[in-house]
This record gives sequence, structure tokens and C-alpha cells, in this order.
Amino acid sequence: MERRTVLRAAVLGGSSAVLGGTLWRGAAYAAPAQPGTSPYGALGSPDANGIRLPSGFTSRVIARSGQTVPGTSYTWHNAPDGGACYADGTGWIYVSNSEINPSGGASAVRFSSTGTVTGAYRILSGTRQNCAGGKTPWNTWLSCEEVSLGHVYETDPWGVNAAVQRPAMGRFKHEAAAADPVRKVVYLTEDETDGRFYRFVPTTWGSLASGTLQVMVAGSATSGSFTWANVPDPDGSPTTTRTQVSGAKSFNGGEGCHYADDTVWFTTKGDNRVWQLDLTNNTYQLAYDDSLVSGTAPLTGVDNITGSASGDLFVAEDGGNMEICVITPADVVAPFLRVDGQSGSEITGPAFSPDGTRLYFSSQRGTSGSSSGGITYEVRGPFRA
Repeated sequence: MERRTVLRAAVLGGSSAVLGGTLWRGAAYAAPAQPGTSPYGALGSPDANGIRLPSGFTSRVIARSGQTVPGTSYTWHNAPDGGACYADGTGWIYVSNSEINPSGGASAVRFSSTGTVTGAYRILSGTRQNCAGGKTPWNTWLSCEEVSLGHVYETDPWGVNAAVQRPAMGRFKHEAAAADPVRKVVYLTEDETDGRFYRFVPTTWGSLASGTLQVMVAGSATSGSFTWANVPDPDGSPTTTRTQVSGAKSFNGGEGCHYADDTVWFTTKGDNRVWQLDLTNNTYQLAYDDSLVSGTAPLTGVDNITGSASGDLFVAEDGGNMEICVITPADVVAPFLRVDGQSGSEITGPAFSPDGTRLYFSSQRGTSGSSSGGITYEVRGPFRA
């Protein structure tokens, strides 16, 4: 669904936005989202899993790090991170990265049409600190290494085909990926204090074996426009990809990335912002910035991000209040859920089941604060359609 207000506003007017590192005021620039009342209502008391949810929602534990997934013989990985869901006949599959170094990789859980766990298995092994990633339109999972000169690995959520390294997508400290089937590109974030925002243009859409890596270049400081420039050496050595193109726009700690309706959103943890790129007009602006929030900021430590059929964005917090917050098309940001008693952890991997009725996510370090204490949850309830 198209987001028609702040998150879809053209760069032609209004209030504040940050461009090129300065606060710019244009004549018709819509303000970033502000705290308000959640469309799902207030959070209730903690349930049996320590999760505060709105009325009508329930939670269950799907898997715990170091323990067998219930109903299977598979031991769930440590430090669960980015994730995505895939339709599997009348059921579905949830994939999850493992953010440990070495031996990161990714795993999957298969569900029946009723939500019963029917299997769990490994889909990627022998990699390093797999943080976030992204789903492709041809139903593979891009698992990204968050290390210097890290790779993107294309994996099979069904665990049938072997994972393939995709060096043409660039070697840098990868975070998330988001596929754009309209422009036939994949957007990529970089987790550095002076990270860049990239896109990969495959030679043939549907294959990531070859193509061109490009980086976002900001236009005039008074327009919020941007263009793309080719990265001369995607291998990133000896010169890092982020320093090869003069004028490339820097972002402080790129994290989650989500595409929908000719728009891509991504988060930057260093300054706690959610950015929006209007791909029709090639303009960019802020969707959320806690430094511009009136009153107490409801969203701290932005991280993974996903969207629902209603146009709502769901943003996971890296520390802070251990919350997933919702940013609505009406420019309201509010907590959707909160996990109690896990202040040493962070929320990761939010993803909706194909029918949009279940939200999966993990607490990366759980109650123990250790990578071996991760917990993966399912939340079920009346999500907006």
C-alpha cells in the first residue's frame, strides 16, 4: 500500500529535514514522523514470555539458541539476526541469520498451514557474522556478512541448493539488502560510521552472478536529490568501496532496508534515523529522526526494518527499550511490542508470514545477554490489512 504523507512527500516544501549533514528547511518538506497513539492500542502487561503486546495479540517461543527446535532434531543457532518469510505450499518458512564470527551462517524453520513447526535445518555455514540481508523476488535469501570486506551469500530457504557467494555485489561491511523489481536492482546498506548506500544492478535480472555496483551521490544541498555512480572496484581492496567515488553520500551506521511502492526505507543507528528514498523522483528525506521528535523519543537504536500490507513500517530496536515500533502512513510512531527483562539484548529479524497474520522476530541474546541465549518468537494477532 502506498504511504501518502510524510513517507511519500515530495521534496518541495514545509518543515525540517537533514540533508548532506545540515538541517535544511524547504518550502514543502513534510516533517518526520512524531510520537502518537498506536493504531493497535496500548501495550498490556507482560505475557508468559515477558512480551507486552496490544489487546488481541499473543506470542510464542519458536526456538532458542543451543536448543533443539521443538518438534525437530535441529539445534538453533546462536545470535539470531536478520530474517525473512517465504511461502511454502500452504505453509511457510522463516529464515534467520547467525551474527557470530566465525561460523555465522543461517538457518530455517518450516511451518505447516496451521503454524505447526514441521522442520528446521541449516541453509548457510562457514561464513562470518551474518547480520541482516534480504529476500529476492525469485525466493532466495541474501545473507550479508557484517565484517570488513564481507560478502553477500545467496542462499536457498528450502536448503536444497548450495549457497553461492556473490562478490559482484561488493565487498564491504554489509548489513541489509532490499530488492526492487521495478528498477531491477538490489539496495545495500553499509555498517560504518561513514558508510554508504549502494545499489547493485545485475547484468540479468534474476541472476546476481554479475552486474554493476553503484553508490548514492547526493545532489544539491537545497534539493534533496540524488544520483547513482559506478563503484570502480567492488572488491574494495586496497581502496574501500565507500571512498572510491567523490561526493558519495555518507550515512552513520547503515542497518535495515525495506522496499515497497517505488520507495526504499533504511535505518542508520549512529544517528537514530529512518531515511526514505523516493525512487520515482530520485529524492531523499527523513522519515524519522529522534533529534527532531517533540517530547520523549519513542524509537531508540533503530535496526532491522520491515513493512506490512497496510503500509505500516515495523522498526526493531538495537538495545534501548527492547521494542518493535510502528511508523504508520499517518506519520505516527509508537511502540507495537516490548520485551521485558532482556536489557542486555536487542531485537532482530522482524518478518511477516505470507498471509500477514504472524510476525517473527528474535531477541538476539535473550535474558542471559549472551549470543548463546537467543530466542526467536512469533506474534499472532489482528495486524492491519
